[in-house]
Amino acid sequence: MFLSVRTGLAKDAVFQRHRTGAGHPECPERLPAILERIEGLELAGVAPRDATRAELEAAHAADYLTWLGERIARGASHLDADTAVGPDSYAAAVRAAGAALALGEAWLAGRIEAGFACVRPPGHHACHGRAMGFCLFNNIAVLARFLQAAGKTVCIVDWDVHHGNGTQDIFWTDADVGYCSLHQFPFYPGSGTPQETGAGNILNIPLAAGSGSAEYRAAFEEQVLPWLDTRAPDVVLVSAGFDAHVRDPLAQMRLSSDDFAEFTRMLLGRPLLSVLEGGYDLEGLASSVRAHLDALIAG
Repeated sequence: MFLSVRTGLAKDAVFQRHRTGAGHPECPERLPAILERIEGLELAGVAPRDATRAELEAAHAADYLTWLGERIARGASHLDADTAVGPDSYAAAVRAAGAALALGEAWLAGRIEAGFACVRPPGHHACHGRAMGFCLFNNIAVLARFLQAAGKTVCIVDWDVHHGNGTQDIFWTDADVGYCSLHQFPFYPGSGTPQETGAGNILNIPLAAGSGSAEYRAAFEEQVLPWLDTRAPDVVLVSAGFDAHVRDPLAQMRLSSDDFAEFTRMLLGRPLLSVLEGGYDLEGLASSVRAHLDALIAG
């Protein structure tokens, strides 16, 4: 069973300096809403660091990293129609990937047994060579590559309401890293059918708009958990998006905060490191993260 002091939290003020503009759903206010709601929880602080160029290149093309840095340095405000950036966005993205890495380092060192990286920008739409869907670097993929290089077997469970096309892209030919996504379909970004299996390592579970507790829990019990048992990873990484909450303005699912606590409990039994992805209603987001962390702490 996990002890409360063995559950880590990685956070950093630099994430607030990633400015996306008025009215953008992936706004700086997301993180203060979370941090206020989880104040007082017994969590071990994990200090983020910057990801190195080599660590980023383990998941991303070198020319993409150069292009991204130059675009932001030249004052770009958007990388595509959805993905807004400001002067400090590259620094925030490098630290967001580094926060995920810091969780991995703390786990490898035995300082934590579970943890949550409270970061922005999110990551799971960022492909090997492309920013997309609010995402610059694929934080969970960078962490997975780091742990893989350390000799650990890794599975990623992505419960964000949108399919993690970027994570799938990065691990498409890598049979050693498992990727499972539960997502609304058909929906942005258009990928995530069951036929997309990569090197046999990818499990996509598309769910119809309006799905709620019953549909998600059945998917976990009938597909996700047997898949994990078969792969038997050393560590489970969660792309922890909370935009399938019933209050979220960007999707049409019907989950509650308690559902995210239940998903967390279902995944326990192996070390679990989660990284924030989506969630755009501040109340739904904050209450869901609190439920997720309460379940991690309780073990």
